[in-house]
Amino acid sequence: MLTSDFNFDLPEELIAQHPSGVRGQDKLMLLNRTTGEVEHHMMDDLPSLIEPGTLMVFNNSRVRRARVYGIKETTGRETEFMFLNTIDKECCIWNTMVKAAKKQKPGMHYKFPDGTTAQIIEHEGNAGTEFRALKFDFAIDEDWFERNGHIPLPPYIRREDTEEDSERYQNVYATDTGSAACPTAGLHFTQDMLARLDAAGIERCFVTLHVGLGTFLPVREDNIENHKMHEEWYTVPKATADAINKAKREGRPILAVGTTSVRTLESAGQKLIAAGETPGADGKWLEAGTSSTSIFMYPGYKFNVVDKMFTNFHTPESTLIMLVSAFAGRENILSAYKTAVEKRYRFFSYGDCMFIR
Repeated sequence: MLTSDFNFDLPEELIAQHPSGVRGQDKLMLLNRTTGEVEHHMMDDLPSLIEPGTLMVFNNSRVRRARVYGIKETTGRETEFMFLNTIDKECCIWNTMVKAAKKQKPGMHYKFPDGTTAQIIEHEGNAGTEFRALKFDFAIDEDWFERNGHIPLPPYIRREDTEEDSERYQNVYATDTGSAACPTAGLHFTQDMLARLDAAGIERCFVTLHVGLGTFLPVREDNIENHKMHEEWYTVPKATADAINKAKREGRPILAVGTTSVRTLESAGQKLIAAGETPGADGKWLEAGTSSTSIFMYPGYKFNVVDKMFTNFHTPESTLIMLVSAFAGRENILSAYKTAVEKRYRFFSYGDCMFIR
């Protein structure tokens, strides 16, 4: 399939630049993945749209203040670094994505707001990419990011981060810091909504996938099969694996909240398949554990764990619109997106949401 097969026309004014006035007061499109039919609701309607007994799976990763500006010592110019993950904790080396990467070369030193310095070093696989390895003299921690960093708003939000973003670009249930971008489907949920879901007999559990920027990098290949995803780390706790396997055995649906939850669950299921086991054999669809994934889902992919999906509206020609197209059909997704444009839905991280069932 071609990357251009996943393009659509989107007026720039529909790209949400700010969160809604009140968390959870967003439009909700209901999409039937079989027929392609859509209904228009508000987020407040969600509990009535979910079958009691459904198990919802949320990603509890919390966003790190991962965008940090350093001053290049040779020029005095400011350089933006997006911190993704540690390469070597003992040697204090971080993998980062850098603005104007061609100008940021091994051996260059940078000073950060608190006076900390770091040096770019050679790292296998970084040549010719936007990624650079930064080596510090000591281990930096979350306090360092709190002192030096900014909320890593995506590039289509064309403004600087504010104090409002410190609260609104985090999910209310997020507990495990490590993401360089928010799992934004969860932004629509409030504590009151979670209580209403409980009251409606809808269970929930959590996984952790720390979002790197590989998911959001543009697909530069004409043929999507040639695109390579970057790895991200995920954890499926034992209690979550047990709850999912129990729900599947009982014929209750698994509703993944966000594409990161989908990637986690399907990756854990694929790991079982790679071990030579059949999903559902012995009442097991996945196992608990921590691993990395570079899974890339596009039309033709067979979903083994996820039955329903709650998600935002995604960017044209992205791996995320390819993922939801794999789940609901490319024609259904593009038709639904066309309707969303006509109905003036708000798109992307701070935009409205879609429930696919």
